[in-house]
Amino acid sequence: MSRSKRKIDHIRHALGHERAPYNHFDDMNIVHQSLARLDFNQITLTAEAGELKLSSPLFVNAMTGGGGEKTREINRDLAIAARETGIGMAVGSQMSAIKRPEERSTYEVVREMNPEGVVFANVGSEASLQQAEEVANMIEANALQIHINTLQELIMPEGDRDFTSRMSNIQKIVNGLDLPVVVKEVGYGMSMETAQTLYDIGVRYIDVGGRGGTNFSRVENLRREKPFSSFNNWGIPTPASILEARSSQDLHVFASGGIRHGLDGAKALVLGACGFGMAGSLLKVLMEEGREALIEEIHHIHEELKMAMMLLNASSPEELSGKPYVLTGETKAWQEQRITNGRW
Repeated sequence: MSRSKRKIDHIRHALGHERAPYNHFDDMNIVHQSLARLDFNQITLTAEAGELKLSSPLFVNAMTGGGGEKTREINRDLAIAARETGIGMAVGSQMSAIKRPEERSTYEVVREMNPEGVVFANVGSEASLQQAEEVANMIEANALQIHINTLQELIMPEGDRDFTSRMSNIQKIVNGLDLPVVVKEVGYGMSMETAQTLYDIGVRYIDVGGRGGTNFSRVENLRREKPFSSFNNWGIPTPASILEARSSQDLHVFASGGIRHGLDGAKALVLGACGFGMAGSLLKVLMEEGREALIEEIHHIHEELKMAMMLLNASSPEELSGKPYVLTGETKAWQEQRITNGRW
């Protein structure tokens, strides 16, 4: 199967696969504060994450690239929507453009359409420092995502099997690239052990990419004659993964995976994330309703986020962190068993 065909299959299966009926953000209730003290029109969405200055904590997370003209059109429209709404955008893995130069335009269109915006480049953990520099230069990136997707690779019929050099690759890129480097999971979440190991090799930005959104186990299993269905529910749910990752100090944590709207985004910020990414839900709006509907949807998410901030007397996204909340269900059980008093 050609790489372009595989990319299109990923988009089709990601939009069409069965979603889990249970979303772990529903295990979290923010404690309402009745006495509002802010002017809604003066609430700012401007956020900072280390060196990154963001107009909004929301960003379009990595989805597509390297699939020919169709993915170029998708990335063009996503970039225009990001430009019109003032949010950041991460492109999909650019490894295909390293191997196939004719695929470069599917990524370069993002910077062409959004020359002043915050754009994240993207490579896999198999990439070298030289390749990381190449993809960052390709789109004049403000930061680089390194995606880690071990289970996806194992289920993927043509996936990698040797991961012995991945840690050293990440460390070389973090130490050698003159940009913020975000290590990103793709739907399986990050544990406190993973977060601590990444911190120890110099990583200061992670995207937990938790279970709850696009399920790449299901996506890849749909491409197999005999699927590994037992792994369809593998991973750490996003709210639990934020708590796990926040147990390591000085890490800038982005949240993604199952964030459906601005209130879920606010919950992620309350738990300690500095920003939140959305991918599949935004792509679905674009593909089914068009670019203008996507722009309207992003504005709506911003309004929802600001409403939550107003209700919690948070004048900026950073002020949401640590606001009171209550956990129930599976997430409460996870927090009680995994996040000890000494580490959280």
